[in-house]
Amino acid sequence: MRACIVGCGAIGGLFAASLALLDDVEVWAYDADAAHVAAIRDGGLRLSGLRELTAPVRATSDARELPRCDVAIVATKGRHTRAAIAATAHALADGAAVASLHNGIGNEELLAEHVGAVMRGTTFQGGRVAAPGEIAWDTAGETWLGPFEPAPAPFAAVERLADALTRAGLPAHALPDARGAQWTKLIFNAAANPVAALTGLPHGRICAQPPLRALVRGLVREGVAVAEALGVRLDADPDALIDRAAVDAYGHRGSMLQDVLARRPTEIDFLSGGIVRCGREAGVPTPLNAAAVALVKGVESSWEDA
Repeated sequence: MRACIVGCGAIGGLFAASLALLDDVEVWAYDADAAHVAAIRDGGLRLSGLRELTAPVRATSDARELPRCDVAIVATKGRHTRAAIAATAHALADGAAVASLHNGIGNEELLAEHVGAVMRGTTFQGGRVAAPGEIAWDTAGETWLGPFEPAPAPFAAVERLADALTRAGLPAHALPDARGAQWTKLIFNAAANPVAALTGLPHGRICAQPPLRALVRGLVREGVAVAEALGVRLDADPDALIDRAAVDAYGHRGSMLQDVLARRPTEIDFLSGGIVRCGREAGVPTPLNAAAVALVKGVESSWEDA
């Protein structure tokens, strides 16, 4: 199986390096960061933290170099999804199954504009780019995959990718309906990430402060109400997952906090913004999530004046 990882940052790099260790998977990676790609080409893709290894990954920042692939994982930031899939679509023609491993919702629709076989995907793996060519893996978790209903990948392809990930040391589950898993992670992220981004605090310290924990709980309640209105059955309690993460990943800085510290645009539109949009369509009020969107966008706009 030839796999293409579109976006070889924290999550994409973790999946690329792990899959590349399998004898029956040939891994290609596309990333716009030329320095990151050059380091991978020179010395392989390195994982540090929870697992130490260096994997042979064929990396490029020129999408024209990609060969035709059987399966792809798109793990870019949401704001880059449309451009990334447009650039790589030629390598994913002829029925390649393309999985979205993004935070939030709305990315599968962007993939379906260019490919016909799409998977919903969500993962609780976590990490960061520690240096060009190196991914620091700091949070272990599971991954869930399922056909995206408007442009579904065959379930056999979903099972094949889930099996490869599991054999690579990244436990994955193939589900006929992955909306519950996706919305569970969405609500978790939309509650925890904006608060971290706005306070500068890691996850455990937020949960240790009762006023902030109450705010997170209120954000969760809004997300759960929207999911229920849409008929989505969550596969876990997001509030309980937040408490568990406060113990298991006390010092973890979520991706939105990492973006704010680096003064990069965040994925707020795909997280809290997604809950607000869906709430509006379902007739469910989401004032706390709307406030989170406004505040994070306010932080982003402040950089323009700095």
